[in-house]
Amino acid sequence: MPTASRDRTATHLAIAATTGNLVCVTAAISATFGTLLVPISQDLGWSRAAVSGVLGLIAIVAAISYPLIGRTMDRVGARPLILCGNVALALLIMSLSQTTGNIWLFYAQFGAIGLAGATCASPMIAKIVSNWFDERRGLMLGVTAGVGNGVGATVMPIAAGILLPIIGWRATYGAIGLIVLVIGFPLMWLWLHDTPARAPSAPARVFEGMTLREAASTRRFWVLLIAVASGAGGMTAVFTHVVPMMTDRGYGLGEATATVATFALVTAAWQVVTGGLLDRLRTPLLVVPMYGAAMAGLGLLQFGQGSLAMTAAGVLLGVGMGAEYGALSYFCSRYFGLKHFGSINAVLYAAVILAQGLTPAVMDLSYGSTGSYDQASAAIIAVLGVGMALLFLLPGIGADGRTRMRNAAPAGSGEMTLAAG
Repeated sequence: MPTASRDRTATHLAIAATTGNLVCVTAAISATFGTLLVPISQDLGWSRAAVSGVLGLIAIVAAISYPLIGRTMDRVGARPLILCGNVALALLIMSLSQTTGNIWLFYAQFGAIGLAGATCASPMIAKIVSNWFDERRGLMLGVTAGVGNGVGATVMPIAAGILLPIIGWRATYGAIGLIVLVIGFPLMWLWLHDTPARAPSAPARVFEGMTLREAASTRRFWVLLIAVASGAGGMTAVFTHVVPMMTDRGYGLGEATATVATFALVTAAWQVVTGGLLDRLRTPLLVVPMYGAAMAGLGLLQFGQGSLAMTAAGVLLGVGMGAEYGALSYFCSRYFGLKHFGSINAVLYAAVILAQGLTPAVMDLSYGSTGSYDQASAAIIAVLGVGMALLFLLPGIGADGRTRMRNAAPAGSGEMTLAAG
């Protein structure tokens, strides 16, 4: 493929991947849920806890299904599953407009949404982005995921807030589902392709890499799982608790909401910054001070005083979470290769989802026993400190974007595997 044509196709691919992240389950369901929670609870006569329990169900479904979806994508390609997932997600969100007063049906609908959303989620889209980009992989992973999720998580709640008082929560869900389908499917159908991984002239790097079993036998896999994936999930849980943490300390809802917005926007932007820096510096040590920023931000959020401290907390927390999400898929592709990237990255993101689902419960249990989030915040800061220390165990990445290669696979296989060190 001529260079100009390939560059144009790669640009289209990046736009389609960004659009897919913009209408993913995070933006369409998680980001809008707080807006619709109270109307649903009041209309159906259920407690808020009963309604919000569906978010935990989505996390469990995603954690279980991610590895299976990733393995399937490695075998048949990501494009068909992502497209089917987008259509299914849109239709299932629309179906919420027809939900009844049966809470078991409500949970079943959200369980199905969790499965469909996992099929077209950011880790799955990252597989295609990693196939297409090598020298700028970190930057493009940051752009497609950070900008896509950031814009989606900002715009979708605004749309829900505008529609809710006009058409009610049921029709609002119908409109959200329509947005997911109309905005996401056409661009992904036209421009989101597994090539060059499927092309005869594909670079050899696309066919190189460890299996999940081989990756799991290395130290670096477990460092990524514990330090980066679990850290990202824990920080996401903190994000969901910014408002109660601040209002419990006497801050107004407006200030708390502003801090959440700062946190979200900096997270989205910093994924791009982290990816670009990793492309240049190619070292996990780059992320170490960003973990320090997250620790300082959480300390300010829970123990700091004044509006300036809360704004700084939002910025520092965004730097930390943006770095974790910006680095995870990048390190996975560099350390373990692309051939089985879907399977390996999906397992790492399953840890993100589990941490994201379990940490809020632990925080609330701590609050229930002590009356504040002080102990929970101190514990999360300590965990982040452990994760920061573990980053020193990760190896650097060579100028060619690869870690050390070991001997070739058996003759005739045409494959190479990454070193297991």
